[in-house]
Amino acid sequence: MSENKTLAYGHQGLKEANISKVEEVMSSKGRNGKITVRLSKQRAITTSPLYEKYEIQKYDLHPNYYFNACANQIPSGVPEYIDDGQQYVERIVRAMYYFKQCALIGPSGTGKTHIIYLVAELTGLPVWEVNCGLQTSSYDLIGRFVGLGKENWIDGQVTLWLRHGGILYLDEANMMKQDVATRLNPVLDTRGHLVITEKDNEIVPRHQFGYCVIAMNPFSAEFSGTKKLNAAFRRRMSVWLNFTYQSIGDNISDREMGLIVKRSKVDEDTAYKILRVGAEMRRQYQEGDLPYGPSPGDLINWAVLCNDGVAPISAAEETLIALTSDAHEIQEEVRRIIASVFE
Repeated sequence: MSENKTLAYGHQGLKEANISKVEEVMSSKGRNGKITVRLSKQRAITTSPLYEKYEIQKYDLHPNYYFNACANQIPSGVPEYIDDGQQYVERIVRAMYYFKQCALIGPSGTGKTHIIYLVAELTGLPVWEVNCGLQTSSYDLIGRFVGLGKENWIDGQVTLWLRHGGILYLDEANMMKQDVATRLNPVLDTRGHLVITEKDNEIVPRHQFGYCVIAMNPFSAEFSGTKKLNAAFRRRMSVWLNFTYQSIGDNISDREMGLIVKRSKVDEDTAYKILRVGAEMRRQYQEGDLPYGPSPGDLINWAVLCNDGVAPISAAEETLIALTSDAHEIQEEVRRIIASVFE
């Protein structure tokens, strides 16, 4: 193995490595806040400083296993996920530990992708992300020959995941074309393999530490292109987790307000008003009166401009109002909500 590889261990694997392989432990933290442990042959293991915040220590998802070939796909520096006691991180890790796959459902901006990248960093797993849009074909996922003849085969994301392990993250899963879902069925059931019919029927077994997480928006008219999942594919997901916004209507989350203050540096009074606007827009979105409910990131963008000295309503014009819709009447409704809070 290359001497320059950065290797990823599960946390339990790190503890075991301390007994037999560790030569030197760095007492200081690097600029990114990570603790670096030096192993024999000058290899390194990194663990997220957020690890102890979550109750996942007993779930080692790849004991004593190095992801050498794809270590660069292990996320790093992912911000913590703020929830109000739902323990999403713990539940996702537990689902992967016992069942190897799970599904996340929730509107845009509720942090589904964010939390998968955080889980991947915490557990030291590479991520193979696929956006299951209407243009995504089975060739994109499985692989294809390039050039003339059959000399040059390139693996797709799913095949790479099968060979190397980690998390296969299927985003927008309920926009997946049926032929794609059908190809995945034998991978996700007890057979655990893929038959590459395009490549002389090569059988690729699922990696022993290969986990699958799908994420989707609710099936509705607001999310164009979504459809009901095929029943055969749906029953292969062992655990289903519902995501929603932390602040909706009159329910304002102190955690979300703290996040806005922390990320934008805006004062608490302005942050509270921004969140009140967002919470009301989310309520109207859930009731079908608005086409979009703002995410925490959307509200943070608005708050950043406010902290830079831009008037809140002017900052909203540049961020939230234009983001919500191009329709004049919808933009006017958003302006009315903002005015009712700020004026």
